[in-house]
Amino acid sequence: MFIDIVPNRTSPRAVLPREAWHEDGKIRKRTLANLSALSAAQIAAMRGILRGETLVSADAQLEIERSWPHGHVAAVLGMVRKLGLETVLGARLPPERTLVVAMIVARIIAPGSKFATARGLDAETTGNTLGQELGLTDVEAEALYAALDWLEARQARIKTKLATKHLADGTLLLYDVAS
Repeated sequence: MFIDIVPNRTSPRAVLPREAWHEDGKIRKRTLANLSALSAAQIAAMRGILRGETLVSADAQLEIERSWPHGHVAAVLGMVRKLGLETVLGARLPPERTLVVAMIVARIIAPGSKFATARGLDAETTGNTLGQELGLTDVEAEALYAALDWLEARQARIKTKLATKHLADGTLLLYDVAS
């Protein structure tokens, strides 16, 4: 395939992408389109593309300043939301509910202490996007402990919601009581 420029006597030149082949000792051409409306720069770019040239290399034009892993955060947080765990914890959106969700996701992604979780919500420190996704910045470990107190006060309501959602009459429930 090539670009053929055909001069016309009184009309503007015709810019035609064509394909050529040999048939019975002769060269045959087939016109694929008419690109006469394109500018000279666009025609030159099309010729370069047909020759297999790379017009702009990605390395020359892009500079990666930072890259944070996000897939694991999106997967776990997406599943928490799909299961409706946020609404089970609380219908309204108090800051404690967001902190509890952050602790649950952080526990799955990278288990650690409350101090490590608080530090881990800062993307600059850990390099993940959990804090950004939940809108949490500058979280102190004391706030996480306060959120656990909030969760403990709601424990009976949460158990009732989960039982109503997942259990029906005659359902066998097995559980383990820690000593």
